[in-house]
Amino acid sequence: MTITAVIAEYNPFHNGHAYQLQKARELTGADYLVVIMSGDFVQRGAPAILDQHVRAELALLGGADLVLQLPCHFALGSAQHFARGAVSLLTALGCVDYLCFGSEHGDTAPFLELADVLLHEPEEYRETLSSLLRSGLSFPMARAQALSAYFSGNSSFSSLSKEELDTFLKEPNNILGLEYVQALSLLNSRIRPVTIRREGSGYHDGELIRETLPSATAMRNLLFSDIQTDLSPLASCMPEAVFPAFQNAVASHGLLTADDFSLLLAARLLSETKESLCCYLDLSPDLANRILRLRYVCSSFSEFALQLKTKEMTHTRICRTLMHLLLNQKTMYPASHNRILGFRKSAGSLLKEIGKQSSLPLITKAADAPRLLTGDALSAFENDIQASLLYETIRSHKTGTPFVHEYTKKLVLL
Repeated sequence: MTITAVIAEYNPFHNGHAYQLQKARELTGADYLVVIMSGDFVQRGAPAILDQHVRAELALLGGADLVLQLPCHFALGSAQHFARGAVSLLTALGCVDYLCFGSEHGDTAPFLELADVLLHEPEEYRETLSSLLRSGLSFPMARAQALSAYFSGNSSFSSLSKEELDTFLKEPNNILGLEYVQALSLLNSRIRPVTIRREGSGYHDGELIRETLPSATAMRNLLFSDIQTDLSPLASCMPEAVFPAFQNAVASHGLLTADDFSLLLAARLLSETKESLCCYLDLSPDLANRILRLRYVCSSFSEFALQLKTKEMTHTRICRTLMHLLLNQKTMYPASHNRILGFRKSAGSLLKEIGKQSSLPLITKAADAPRLLTGDALSAFENDIQASLLYETIRSHKTGTPFVHEYTKKLVLL
């Protein structure tokens, strides 16, 4: 059988995601599509608007055959950690043939060529990067400029012109795709990369444009405006099979934002010291000093993140760091297990193949994890469960609906 994987957040699932799954199946001849999806928190440093179980159901309705959870410490990591965590888990399945990702460019060749430079770091590139970082640029900007400078004097780069390269390195999906290809190479994975050109709205487009594939950003903006009682404007943005389930989920579960965690953040900051702050993932001494100086004016999560922003540190990175603090994340654990969130009944052969080939434990029932995992693997799993329990606590208080423990939530089965 041919198995193709997709790494996603589906926050929320929309027509562009359905298009990617359809094209992935067509381009690779896939018999099964495996999605590894961020759990209850996503890479921009925020809670997912709907919990991982609901989003897994929407993914299955939209074309996936199996949905696995990307653990929280990977999902809230930098692009590099996000990609390497997801690729490690997919590689460990032992049977995935292709990784299909969306990109603004749509051709795999430059990803392979650029990834080779980033992995081997020629001296000229490394020196330029170090100089740019010392000048105060953020890492993403410094890396893009260092690559551009390196290839300006290197005629061996055949995939793009200098102008095309400069554009390529500014596009968010291209940047993440580059991390995926690096991760595959670094891990010597058997999985082959395939990219699909992103169609419709851009990644950061904030407004819905009729008769085009939407961006998740635009959909979230609309959701958190004044339409929550009437979701019909979003019906055309989602596959017909997905929208009713989405509508029901919003009505019964509500939607979360980072600002729903504001009071909790303010309270946590009161008990922190510089030493304790520096123990959290990605939290530098300089950022710790700024947090301590400004913590008494923490009016909301989003406002506090903006107050902490500097030229050297992006707003997204600050949001991720604050979430690491809230979720007590101090360790970037290695890939240690795969947790199934849901699957189609027709994917029985896929699950059997994973059962035979996987090099990591496969968790189908959360309550069984303490029996299947030990050491750091169990610590990583328990940290993830605590993150989900916090998410559920905030959701339950906000909506006035019953709290449901993560151990009692069932697999999504279609």
